Amino acid sequence: MAVISPLVEMRNIFKSFGGIHAVEDVSVSVRPGEVLGIVGHNGAGKSTLIKILSGAYPMDSGEIRINNSAVSINNPRDAKLYGIETLYQHLALADNLDSVANLFLGREILTRVGTLDKEAMLRRAREVISRVNPNFEKFSEPVLRLSGGQRQSIAIARALYFNAKVLIMDEPTAALGPKESAMFKKLVLRLKSEGIGMFMISHDLHDVFDISDRITVMAGGRTVGTCRTDETTKDQILSMIILGNETEAQTAEDTAPALH
Repeated sequence: MAVISPLVEMRNIFKSFGGIHAVEDVSVSVRPGEVLGIVGHNGAGKSTLIKILSGAYPMDSGEIRINNSAVSINNPRDAKLYGIETLYQHLALADNLDSVANLFLGREILTRVGTLDKEAMLRRAREVISRVNPNFEKFSEPVLRLSGGQRQSIAIARALYFNAKVLIMDEPTAALGPKESAMFKKLVLRLKSEGIGMFMISHDLHDVFDISDRITVMAGGRTVGTCRTDETTKDQILSMIILGNETEAQTAEDTAPALH
């Protein structure tokens, strides 16, 4: 059996704000077609860790590796160049613009004379959004009028169109109803089959257990432990969150899925 190398590794990451250690010696990784759930109380360091990977915060020390090579991520543009896209809880959409404009916001397609190529953008928007949500039709509606699931479809489609290899998801089902949450989980399975690696921050353990392959628990800016989802229980993860101690659940930070 061959070990699958990580798409992304964050090694021994430290980040402080005014002397407060927000992230202290944290190491996580994600592999192709894998979802790593990151859980913990508010203030555990989850969002800070992910913002370092997305380029929103500089780390104080540590190392980020992409496909086994050390890289520097100093801003969101750097992250995007390495195929790292972020799906924030608020989705970072411009409410007054339609889905096509949001998809290409800041990265518009232009004609030879420098004007917006609206026809090309609409055509490509239809292609990529239908890949995410085959039932999506409201291309000309301001996104303010769309449902939570439709808005999320645009945000995910934007990441995929720009060749995301790693997708960071911050509370991805928080604004979704039961039907849209079920659609999202099916979408994650498709993305996994395409080899996309995903980090998922969530307070909903049901979603984490439904979607993730491994779960990392954080507390007080540090890693409590990482477990394979199919080898642990919600009660064990809750105990790790509440007590800040690792249970008897088998840790798996260095245990890679195997190719059979």
